[in-house]
Amino acid sequence: MPTPNPVTAIPAADSESALAHFRAELQFETDCSDVASAFASGTPGFVLLDVRSPALFAQGHVPGAVNLPHGKLVESKLASYPADTLFVTYCAGPHCNGATRGAIRLAQLGRPVKVMRGGITGWLDESLPLAGSEDGQGGEGPERKGP
Repeated sequence: MPTPNPVTAIPAADSESALAHFRAELQFETDCSDVASAFASGTPGFVLLDVRSPALFAQGHVPGAVNLPHGKLVESKLASYPADTLFVTYCAGPHCNGATRGAIRLAQLGRPVKVMRGGITGWLDESLPLAGSEDGQGGEGPERKGP
């Protein structure tokens, strides 16, 4: 019998439990590629909220995103959206908790919400372009794209 390691020391969940867990994850989050695909379809079915500061938004953001910093998420700013509007929040990336803070605030306001995993970092990792400053570019050069 092989020696347990950090991966095998705790057995995997049974299939039914794993299925419930992973389906539940997708009720709370999505990823950059799925957001890009939804926008490309022309009918995304959600509002993408960049919850970073206006200055960071201007430097580069996901095309189609609306800027509303998480600290300013109040009902009056959402009044133009029907109550059942799905919001998807994002921030700088995995090192930032702004998207989660925004999602908490939206949930407190009774709004449906998901978080886009990866934020700007994930978007760039997928080689997706950013919209940006007044010249229409991202914050770092002629067409800011991922590596």
